Amino acid sequence: MRLATYNIEWFANLFDRNDNLVINDRWSGRHNVTKAQQVEAIAKVLTAIDADAILIVEAPNSGKSQDTIRALQNFAEAFDLRTSDAVMGFANDTHQELALLYDPDVLQARHDPVAGTEAAPRFDNVFHIDLDIDATEDHVRFSKPPMELAVQTRFGAKLRLIGAHLKSKAPHGAGSRDEAIRISIANRRKQLAQAVWLSRCVKAHVEAEEQVVLLGDLNDGPGLDEFENLFGRSSVEILLQAGLFDPHALGADAELSTARFAREGGQYLEALLDYIMVSENLRAKRPAWRIWHPFKDRGCRASADLHQALLTASDHFPVTLDIAL
Repeated sequence: MRLATYNIEWFANLFDRNDNLVINDRWSGRHNVTKAQQVEAIAKVLTAIDADAILIVEAPNSGKSQDTIRALQNFAEAFDLRTSDAVMGFANDTHQELALLYDPDVLQARHDPVAGTEAAPRFDNVFHIDLDIDATEDHVRFSKPPMELAVQTRFGAKLRLIGAHLKSKAPHGAGSRDEAIRISIANRRKQLAQAVWLSRCVKAHVEAEEQVVLLGDLNDGPGLDEFENLFGRSSVEILLQAGLFDPHALGADAELSTARFAREGGQYLEALLDYIMVSENLRAKRPAWRIWHPFKDRGCRASADLHQALLTASDHFPVTLDIAL
């Protein structure tokens, strides 16, 4: 079985109010990329990775007239993708949903949030934690609540699959260096709180000896920025300590990256942000990870068509996990 996570930038912009694909020469949300170009590129990437289930991070919107599942299924039908069914968790207000696109002949998936406890409430509730160690509780919410699914394969294997998109640390809206520092610290504090919340939920599933997969855009990694020393550890390290494993998350290869962001002067910033973490009982099955990076993956680099599609479709690249279940 192949599982994947893929953050598709501005995917919502490619659908109208009735969740029909918009394929024209107007600009998409991606710089210097038309809607038609991005739609075609996304379809090429999804076809190439050929995953049995794909977590779509920044999936199309659910709202008054829009429906994430309908939009994704329309996309799959338009390009005859075998991942023809979709499921999602709690909708949010950001126009960036979390959803799973999957092949119904290989697996079945349903939204199955746990009831939650005071220490680890359900993801659409409020988490109470003292972020400052000042004896005052902070109340934390997810702007994008993680999606918790019960998955069963056609061979009867059961998985607890959790899709996540943690808070970005970027200081958006900062007007000065000092303000950027304040916003960055505040964002990291909230992100770490979300990671603690998520890790407590994961740990409960791990201790119950369930097979757990946590995947998505964690917006963090070991040694990613200078604020890590201020807080002692990254969000990724917090999640690994809950009993999960991803070889990319160990920080041994500083060249690894899953995202590429344009900067002024024609330069690019690359970062390792996207992961597929598994519990030890799944790690024992010797899964294989792959980052579909257009420059660093030999297969992606060798295929001119796929190489260009990866650069056109999104500022993130897919991560896949192959595992025998």
